[in-house]
Amino acid sequence: MNFEYFIARRQSGTGKQNLSKPVIRISTISIALGLALMIISVAVVIGFKHSVSEKVMGFAAHVQLVLFDNNFGAQGNPLVVDDELLNQLKANEKIGHVQRVAQKAGVIKTKDQILGVILKGVGTDFDNTFLFDNIQEGTYPKISDKETTDEILISEKISKKLNISVGDFARMWFIDEGQSRARGRKFTVSGIYNTGMEEIDNVYIIGDLKHIQKLNNWNDNEVGSVELILNDITDINNTTFELYTTIPYNIRAISVYEEYPQIFNWLNLLDMNVVVILTLLILVSTITMISTLLILIIERTSMVGLLKALGSNNSSIRKIFLYKASGIIFKGMLWGNIIGVLFYFVQLYTKFISLSAESYYVDYVPVELHLSDVLLLNMGTFIVSFLVLVIPTYYITRVVPAKALRYE
Repeated sequence: MNFEYFIARRQSGTGKQNLSKPVIRISTISIALGLALMIISVAVVIGFKHSVSEKVMGFAAHVQLVLFDNNFGAQGNPLVVDDELLNQLKANEKIGHVQRVAQKAGVIKTKDQILGVILKGVGTDFDNTFLFDNIQEGTYPKISDKETTDEILISEKISKKLNISVGDFARMWFIDEGQSRARGRKFTVSGIYNTGMEEIDNVYIIGDLKHIQKLNNWNDNEVGSVELILNDITDINNTTFELYTTIPYNIRAISVYEEYPQIFNWLNLLDMNVVVILTLLILVSTITMISTLLILIIERTSMVGLLKALGSNNSSIRKIFLYKASGIIFKGMLWGNIIGVLFYFVQLYTKFISLSAESYYVDYVPVELHLSDVLLLNMGTFIVSFLVLVIPTYYITRVVPAKALRYE
């Protein structure tokens, strides 16, 4: 045990600490609460971004291929999906799944209600995992390659607006440019879903792709767009650019970030909020620690003078107080980790803090935390706090032994 560490430990023993004891407690609580709030903030933001992004990407996929003159494949000229294009996409190692879809705007009408919606036609190659997980009532439409099904999946919001439920019939009308008469299709509601996202729930109905192909007089290999699900969602932008340069000249690749910019721009703003929160919390903790260390040094001015009189240099005495301050920091960080991680697990399994799904897209506060995030927060907190504490220790250099020994 070195000399400085021995003296630092002895300071926490007996003696007059009328002022330093409550100050040390306040400092420990400040660091504990600061680190706990940092862990909670990071967990909430990561969980929130992941949950909302997962919902959008689960419905719209990661990348869409559409013709240049179409608007995200909503309605327009068909995209011809031949074997050459399919083989090119499936050979790409970054693409995990390829699915063909089409969208057509129309009006769904009941006895006393009418509502504008978009019918999203899907085939047997559609990845319906996301919709399966969000079905509230009923079942997913029975879509096959052989026959056209009249079953549709509607959202809970549309169900309430039109007052229709599972098993009810709903007639939908479509009008194309240049047509004087509307064409209708009679559907049966097989299930009701709820994603919690108004951009989806207020508009989309899921049905058979073959209905849209018949309405638009398209062939079996003609669709509105091709949706691609990537193996690595962190590489969406790069993959979209690579596809843009390799696919046929009349087709463009659109990432989910371009399709729903308002949602992802909003999510990106959360990163700035976290930076501000972390900065303020670290600032408060460091100011508290600086004040604590100054009080410890001033309270033990006579001890500093005695050590100097016995031959200790300024560097050695500074180490004593830095050891003492490090102990306070470690104790506060220990409690901060316990509080922050405890909140994470309680919220993860109980979801006791709820939210308004209409405003936040989720009905509870989602949390997600990785070990690397906790380690980085702990390392950052300790390093910043320790480096800042070097400043008040220079007060020791101004202590004169002759005066300090008379200090009370």
